[in-house]
Amino acid sequence: YTTCERTLARRAREAQMKRFCKAQAIQRRLEEIEVTFRELEQQGIKLEKLLRDENGSPADQQTQWTNQLLYLVQKKNSLMTEESDLMIAVQELKLEEQQWQLDKKLRSYMNREDTLKTPEDRKAEQEILAQLLKVVDERNLLIHIQEEKRLSEL
Repeated sequence: YTTCERTLARRAREAQMKRFCKAQAIQRRLEEIEVTFRELEQQGIKLEKLLRDENGSPADQQTQWTNQLLYLVQKKNSLMTEESDLMIAVQELKLEEQQWQLDKKLRSYMNREDTLKTPEDRKAEQEILAQLLKVVDERNLLIHIQEEKRLSEL
C-alpha cells in the first residue's frame, strides 16, 4: 500500500468509528427518553386522578395540579421532538454508512484498468453508481426535512 492508500484507510476507519460512537450515544439517549416517557406518563396519571377525584379541593390546589399536568404535557412534547430528531439522525447515519460502503465498492471498480473490465464489471459499476446516487438523494431529503423542521420551529 502507498502512503496515500494507508491514510485513506485510516481515515475511513476513523469515520466509521465516529459513526459507531454517535450511533451508540443516540441509542442511549433514545433509551433515556423512553424511561422518561414512562415516568411522565405515571406522573400524568396521578395528576389526572387527583383532578378527577378531588372535587372538594381548593381552587388553588386544582390550578396547581392543572399547571403541573400542562408542564408534563409540554415536557413530553419536547421529548417527542427530540426523539424525532434522533430518529432522523439514526437514518442519516445508516445512509452515511451505506454511502461509504457503496463508494468503496465503486472505487474498486473505477481503479481497474478499462481494458481489464468485463461487461459485467461495467454493469456492476453502473448499478453501484445508481445506488450511490439514490443514497445521496435520500440523505439530501433528510437534510431538507431537518431544515424545514428547524424553520417551522422558529
